[in-house]
Amino acid sequence: MPKVTVIIPAYNAMKYLPQTVESLLNQTLTDFEVLIINDGSSDGIVEWGSQITDSRIRLISQENQGTAAARNKGIVESKGEYIAFLDADDIWEPTKLEKQAQCLENNPLVGLVDCWTAFIDENSKPTGLVMRNDTEGDVYKKVVESCDSPVCCGSSPMVRRSCFDILGLFDRESYIEDVDMWIRIATRYHYGVVKEPLVRYRQHPNNKSKDCESMLRGFRQLIEKTYSSLPTDILYLRPRSYGRLYVFLAWRAIDTKDYKQAFHYTQQAFAMYPQLILKPWFTRLNIAIAVMRFLGPDGYEKIRSFNRSLRRGLFARAT
Repeated sequence: MPKVTVIIPAYNAMKYLPQTVESLLNQTLTDFEVLIINDGSSDGIVEWGSQITDSRIRLISQENQGTAAARNKGIVESKGEYIAFLDADDIWEPTKLEKQAQCLENNPLVGLVDCWTAFIDENSKPTGLVMRNDTEGDVYKKVVESCDSPVCCGSSPMVRRSCFDILGLFDRESYIEDVDMWIRIATRYHYGVVKEPLVRYRQHPNNKSKDCESMLRGFRQLIEKTYSSLPTDILYLRPRSYGRLYVFLAWRAIDTKDYKQAFHYTQQAFAMYPQLILKPWFTRLNIAIAVMRFLGPDGYEKIRSFNRSLRRGLFARAT
């Protein structure tokens, strides 16, 4: 039985998949199996997969059913003690599996271990942005308050296989099935974090998280689902969850250069949770909206590009 099962859902992902798999083959922990779940692709993945000679890698094909179904198929077929998920366009640093498996082995209360995530662009160039998640231990109340998970991205967590035996599989009816699962895990287990950027998360126009309206519907469904099963003494956190949701969507609207929609989401956030005005990150959001409004998308993009250049330089020095 392998120590880790790596599950890669793949739908027409051949543009990046070979590079993703290459990062797996460079892992310092070698006791793993890789299940590439071909979710009804039409881009030659079967022909490519037939040429793979590494016995640890297996291609499993199914009709197109979506990411949740692909992950569930991988979990059912898995043999590892731990399960790590990797999106077909992301990249792992060589020590990713080793350090996360060690964290789980040393912390029996931990069900999910995350790591930091560095952003890259379509061409694998670092943007200089690093998501640093320091939330660990008993994170239940914090996760419920935001009705979100501190997990950096779908390619960052490693989870004990036993968590799925107890909590079940990903919810195929949810638009954000990964967030739903990470919240469910937080209700029963502790979180761990390897505080290093071990994932390179690719940003490109097809990222699912840029569809604001679908994200809004998905998170509304998740918030109502989560609070429907909570004790009444914690329901006061519900407006905060909606406030944080609208802040998240405002940033996504800025990414699509729609400052009017971003301003609308900001107003909704303040209406739901007025105390947001005291948060520094809410101030930064409003500054970003103002810059885009008065300088236009091009002016905002120039300022952001300058900031990215500074971050790249700082990140390069740190590494």
